[in-house]
Order: sequence, then C-alpha cells, then structure tokens
Amino acid sequence: MGVANIIPGVSGGTLALITGIFERLINDIKAFDLKALQLILKGNWRGFARKTDLYFLLSLLMGIALAIISLARVFGFLFKNYPVYIWAYFFGLVLASIYFVGKTIGKWNWTVIIFFLLGTAFALYVSLLHPASENPNFWYLVLCGVVAICSMILPGLSGSFVLILMGNYQLVAIKAINSFDLAILVPVALGAIVGLMAFSYLLSWVFRNFKDQTIAVLTGFILGSLNVLWPWKTAEYLKNSSGDLVLKHGEKIVSRYASVFPEHLNTQFWWALVIIILGILSITVIELMATGEMSE
Repeated sequence: MGVANIIPGVSGGTLALITGIFERLINDIKAFDLKALQLILKGNWRGFARKTDLYFLLSLLMGIALAIISLARVFGFLFKNYPVYIWAYFFGLVLASIYFVGKTIGKWNWTVIIFFLLGTAFALYVSLLHPASENPNFWYLVLCGVVAICSMILPGLSGSFVLILMGNYQLVAIKAINSFDLAILVPVALGAIVGLMAFSYLLSWVFRNFKDQTIAVLTGFILGSLNVLWPWKTAEYLKNSSGDLVLKHGEKIVSRYASVFPEHLNTQFWWALVIIILGILSITVIELMATGEMSE
C-alpha cells in the first residue's frame, strides 16, 4: 500500500482490496468510536487493542511508512529516467487486479453489471477532468479534506490527484505544509477526520448489505483508473492563477495525463510489454500469497 501511494494516480486502497484486507481495514477504522475512547480513559489497553484490531493496523502502518521512506527516492529516480517502464509495470499490476478483485463477486447479474459500468465511467470521468481554481474558503477546505481522505481509501482513486482536481493541491500540499499554516491545515484535517470516520461507517454498511454491488463499483473504479496508468502519455503540469508552473522540491507537478499510442514499435515498446507482463505476474503472486495457495 505504501508503494502504491507513492505512484501518482494509484490508490493504496487498490492493493488493500486485492490482498483481501480492505473490508477488515474499513471495519477497524470504524472501531475508533466512543467505546474505544472509554477503554483508553479506563486504562484498558488490552481491550482497546482488541476492539480496534490495533496490532494489525500498526503492522500495516509500519509497512506503509517503511515503503514510503525507503522507496520514495527510488521511484523518483525511475519516474525521471524510465517513465514508460515504471508506468508499464503498474499498468500490468492494476490490469491483473481487475480480474482478481472482480472474481470475488459472488453472483454477476444486471444490477452488478450496471454498478460496475457506473464505477468505470466515474473513474474515467475523474481522470479526464481539468483542475478547478484555488479556493481558500474554510468550508471548501473541509470538503477537500473529506474528499481527499475518501479518495485515499477507495481503490482506483488518488487523494493527491483529487486535490489537484479541486484546485487546492498547491495551497494544501505545498504552501500550507511548508509554512505550517494552521488556517489551511486545520479545516483540511477536520474534514479528513470526519470524512474518514463517516465514510468507514458507510463503506462498512454497504459492504455488509450490498457486497457484490460494492465490489463491482470498486472494480469499475480500478478499470477506469487504467487511463491514468497507461505507459505512453503526455503530461500537463500544474499552473497557478498567473499561469506560472507550480514546483514542489524543484520539480513540476503533473495536473493530468493525456494517453497516446506509441509512435514506434521500437525496443522500448517491446520491453514495456515485457514489464506489463511482469506486473501481471507480480499481482498474481500477491494474490496467491494472500489466499495461501502458494503454501499449499
């Protein structure tokens, strides 16, 4: 999940869904409620850990942090020098995940198919949107926090990409964080906390009552996000209201990608195909590990 969150346009929720921990993660987030707070105040740490599945969450967070710390520079180098190859790998990985996630649907019927198509159309539509204008309004910042955190949870959607679409990526992720501007960070954090708790309850409920339809929508999200991961593309870069490029650590920030077909069937093209296959094989191995079939 940490590796996925490093990649622009990829959601850690996609990997959580593929490896079968998505529903468990949502239910664990939902467990942080008033009862959990009461257990802390009473000093009942064992009860708190059991209620919130704390050791699972800590191991997950440690893995995410380890991946981000150790691999961020590696992926930065790869994206700068071998963009087609790194996109090809994740394209293959996400392409294969559509099958492995979709096969968990218990029964395909017209309702499930419609939800799958709606999820695909929505994710594709989001990937083609142009960024809005920057808006520092308090309630809009709260909304940014809500939408960004929900996007981070949902497979196929990227929280940073959604912030770019809402026009506030530069304001929140660059200006406010660098200057520690609490007037910006507090409403975003408030929206993120409220959104995370409310959305976890909603997702838990729909998973419990409409599991096939929910997985169909999420599978559609993953399929629709393939447009962002297509290896051959041209990038459009984020600009401010004056039309100047926005930089983060001296690097340009991609606002959206336009997919193109490769101009030549050269060595790079064939190597990209090989790497796409490696991505497919990688997610196949992850799936076999998650289901325990590799140990049998």
